[in-house]
Amino acid sequence: MNKEPEKKENPNEEDKNSSVVNKIQQLGQSNIPEAPDTNVHVLTIIGQVEGHVQLPPQNKTTKYEHLLPQLIAIEQNPKIEGLVVLLNTVGGDVEAGLALAEMIASISKPTVSIVLGGGHSIGVPIAVATDHSYIVPTATMTIHPVRVTGLVIGVPQTFEYLDKMQDRVIDFVTNHSNITEEKFQELMFAKGNLTRDIGTNVIGTDAVEYGLIDNVGGVNEAMKKVNELISANKNTGDQVIQ
Repeated sequence: MNKEPEKKENPNEEDKNSSVVNKIQQLGQSNIPEAPDTNVHVLTIIGQVEGHVQLPPQNKTTKYEHLLPQLIAIEQNPKIEGLVVLLNTVGGDVEAGLALAEMIASISKPTVSIVLGGGHSIGVPIAVATDHSYIVPTATMTIHPVRVTGLVIGVPQTFEYLDKMQDRVIDFVTNHSNITEEKFQELMFAKGNLTRDIGTNVIGTDAVEYGLIDNVGGVNEAMKKVNELISANKNTGDQVIQ
């Protein structure tokens, strides 16, 4: 008895199924929102900010060389009218973090940040770089001095270099938030708050009280604020020349 040949699936259907499976594996969902659906771009900075040195593969990282082109594209794309930055980072490379912070601060479009979970170390300048910042009540921000790991040259110039780098961080944070330089340095050099380091672990409401973050809030408040800033930006007639 001859068996009927098996019917082959439509190649387009196979591609579609493969795409859905890939999305489920990567994102845990079968569909993702497309860029044209909204005029607000959401940028996530999670894990450790990876700079000039590649971190081990088991580390959850955000590569700054991936974000810099995105920020340029956000600035140039007329369809994107606002930016929301989601932060849950332990910190990382100081120069890479400052580069991201300066890029975000220099964007002409309205920007809002939300600290979720943690915005530690170099995540602090990134969090305050936006036009308005939020932190959820359970989030924390660790403020501590700049330090290095590994082999260093034990000469006075090394200390001076680290001291100047630390001054860059302090200047950026105080210029882009309401915290005073004296208060920020007090938190940075506090003793007894951290188990194996000097510095301070600042919780959500305290970050607002110190003037580091503007308000306590989450996604709802951030989206309302960025849309409010977009409307205000349109009313002033400001336009970005492409």
